[in-house]
Amino acid sequence: MPSEALYQRLSEAIISGDRNKLLAIVEEALREGIAPSDIIERGMSPGMREVGERFARYEIYLPEMMMAAEAWEGAMKVLEPRLLEAGGGQKRVGRVVLGTVKGDIHSIGKNIVGAMLKMSGFEVFDLGVDVAASAFVTKAEEFEADIIAASALMSTTIPQQRSIIEHLEARGVRQRYCVLVGGGSATQEWADSIGADGYGRTAGDAVALALKAVGKG
Repeated sequence: MPSEALYQRLSEAIISGDRNKLLAIVEEALREGIAPSDIIERGMSPGMREVGERFARYEIYLPEMMMAAEAWEGAMKVLEPRLLEAGGGQKRVGRVVLGTVKGDIHSIGKNIVGAMLKMSGFEVFDLGVDVAASAFVTKAEEFEADIIAASALMSTTIPQQRSIIEHLEARGVRQRYCVLVGGGSATQEWADSIGADGYGRTAGDAVALALKAVGKG
């Protein structure tokens, strides 16, 4: 199928970190009538997952990973307005504050989760990477969020996920938010041990948990 070939080309452009090539293929896919959500979920996201896996296996290094992330961001600037158009009058299902914890600069998984949450009707405030635990809590209060989603790829940074919950408890607002954790170092056992409300092994898991948290799952 022509669309399957396009999805493969999108994935390959992400893996190669070729921003201009990716943008050209995105425009081609849009002209062919492929939905922005399918471009992301079936084309770009598999490529980003492959980049993350290669990085974890030391087959590529930080410069290559950053090139892939920059290509992704460039394509998302084109696709996000079209996602909103495609959603039309879609009712917002909830608000999410999303970020990668303090000391961790990995953004690939976070970006995929953010894109999929938006496709599912969530309003997302992405704090970026290297985010202090207190900043998650402050922004959640300002943004009137329903959910705080925190990613940690490294074993040295995963304790920051516990710190977010401790900050919520210290402010007396723990019960106000659903706290979801994920990333390469997180596990269900870890989530249970720190009192998180859910653990997402994949972006799809994270979205399913978020929808359940707001009564849509």
